[in-house]
Amino acid sequence: MPGFSWLDSAALAFFLLSWLGYHFAIEVSGARRRSLNVRMNEHRQAWMEQMLGRENRMVDANIMSSLQNGTAFFASTSLIAVGGVLALLQATDHVLTAFADLPFGLTMTRLAWELKVIGLAVVFVYAFFKFAWSYRIFNYAAILLGAVPQHGQASEEEGKAAARRAAAMNVVAGRHFNRGQRAFLFALAYLGWFVSPYIFVAGTALCLLVMWRRQFASDAIAALND
Repeated sequence: MPGFSWLDSAALAFFLLSWLGYHFAIEVSGARRRSLNVRMNEHRQAWMEQMLGRENRMVDANIMSSLQNGTAFFASTSLIAVGGVLALLQATDHVLTAFADLPFGLTMTRLAWELKVIGLAVVFVYAFFKFAWSYRIFNYAAILLGAVPQHGQASEEEGKAAARRAAAMNVVAGRHFNRGQRAFLFALAYLGWFVSPYIFVAGTALCLLVMWRRQFASDAIAALND
């Protein structure tokens, strides 16, 4: 790649493969069934089943509202992050001078700096699209929740089918939200590349370890097991 050493290229390849590999492990492979995300999806479905028997569904509406608000917060944060990253492009000369004075910094060309900044912007733009789409899907889920008939207004099978649709839409919204958060975590690892490809690799490996532990060995999983 222009402006990059073979170490930079190898570190970037490790980063991309780690992201894709984690996506496969947590969303495609059989190991996903033991993950926190899938376990919580089961509780999303249980939530909708319990909602069927409630006449007053204000609690369910409040829960859905909190999910939407959290997603909106992260979407707004993504836009702020994109703006901050783009501002770095305007301060390229000052930043390169500062990095040159660091004892552990490697020599970086202007082209390499700008490509790294653009790459970071791409990560945050991806996160924004995921959070924005998740927010929209949570809106759809709220509509489906409102469309679930109350007891006695439809047959039992129709009520269960409506609840399953609302649960499925909620699961999809949660999946895209998780992908957006995953992008945020990998963005933190990506920041190490501005200092050194070695730190980039170490940060990516640490990011994978933290995310794996949260999904398969965290106190949240222990709480579900209890």
